[in-house]
Amino acid sequence: MTSPSLVWFRDDLRLADNPALRAAIDRGEPVLALYVLDEESPGVRPLGGAARWWLHHSLASLGERLRERGGDLVLRRGAAERVVRELVSEIDAGAVFWNRRYGGAEREIDSSLKTALRADGIETVSFAGSLLHEPWTVTTGSGTHYSVYTPFWRACLSLPAPRAPFPEPRSIPGVGDAPASDDLGDWGLLPTRPDWAGGLREAWEPGEPAARRRLRRFLDEDLRDYDRARDEPAAGATSLLSPHLRWGEISPFAVWQEAVGVEGAGGFLSELGWREFAWHTLYHSPDLATENLRPEFDAFPWPPLDPAHLDAWQHGETGVPLVDAGMRELWHTGYMHNRVRMVVASFLVKNLLIDWRRGEEWFWDTLVDADEANNPFNWQWVAGSGADAAPYFRVFNPELQAKKFDPQNLYISRWAADAPTEPIVDLGETRKAALSAYDVVKRAPKSPRE
Repeated sequence: MTSPSLVWFRDDLRLADNPALRAAIDRGEPVLALYVLDEESPGVRPLGGAARWWLHHSLASLGERLRERGGDLVLRRGAAERVVRELVSEIDAGAVFWNRRYGGAEREIDSSLKTALRADGIETVSFAGSLLHEPWTVTTGSGTHYSVYTPFWRACLSLPAPRAPFPEPRSIPGVGDAPASDDLGDWGLLPTRPDWAGGLREAWEPGEPAARRRLRRFLDEDLRDYDRARDEPAAGATSLLSPHLRWGEISPFAVWQEAVGVEGAGGFLSELGWREFAWHTLYHSPDLATENLRPEFDAFPWPPLDPAHLDAWQHGETGVPLVDAGMRELWHTGYMHNRVRMVVASFLVKNLLIDWRRGEEWFWDTLVDADEANNPFNWQWVAGSGADAAPYFRVFNPELQAKKFDPQNLYISRWAADAPTEPIVDLGETRKAALSAYDVVKRAPKSPRE
């Protein structure tokens, strides 16, 4: 009598260096993989449009790779705890394995499910597969979590080096007749009317094999220029690994292992550190996407929303060339260069005086790499309300940023050649208005949010 192992895939859509999959195979019983599209559980944020497009193609790739090795991927839709327990009963599973998640709602689901399964006598184990260091392992000398990046990353580097990645399994013992699975196409993850994903298809290839190729090409061809040119949006000097990491098509351990011995990789590896810092911040502040980390910013006097200004920003019609180029790149490709993300965010929050949460929501819907931690973390960083944030009075001047980082106008010419030429606001006057509004924040209480 077999006692199958169930592997619950989430944001870890890969075979190589997947601790949960490895544990299931090592258990020596048939293995079944599951992905749950959970749009029902309280607190779980529905995916944005660009993320849904990526997920469709990543799941298609994962399912094919599992089948090539003898396994199966079952797709189910519904509240995750209920769906997992139902499938455990269907296949009479003896064990369930998954890699950990760190958002508040997700942790509650996982904890409740683990308790219920163990009460039923099911072996249930979770693993560290998504972060180099678990959030509770990096603490200050007094045992609290870090709120400033530099000492946080210094503490990470003082810990034992990240483990070596596990190899990809050559074969997976399947369960034979796999239980019923949803058809991926029936989930409606892809846009149809209209089909706005043409630019995404041109720019990206989701899936684990593409992630590995992307890393290899970056290390072989682009890393040498990374420190010099990473802030230049037309230079092509960044890794473009962020969506692959977001969906777990490659693990941070694999990236670290490949890059750590390469000359000049320190700056790139520090960006992995910022990714870690964002997730650690979310772990300790689960409301990161909705609440200011610095409560004095609750007093910020946001004016009534100007829908025309928000729409112009969203669609690259502000008349500010670098801002419009970035927003059009985002709309076309589901991605935006990091330097430009800071500029367009600063323009929205400080020149248009629109609440950072509006921008975070737009990025959530349009970025292929938006996740629960990095997206709100970075918006709060620009807004001045977040962890180790840029001071509010630092207002990015998009004209000076363009001269410094796009001096030959290559990026702007590519994405915003036909954009409006008359700015919708005066940069100097709106900067003064933003700093005047900030005076209210400076007078507000500065106690940390509990």
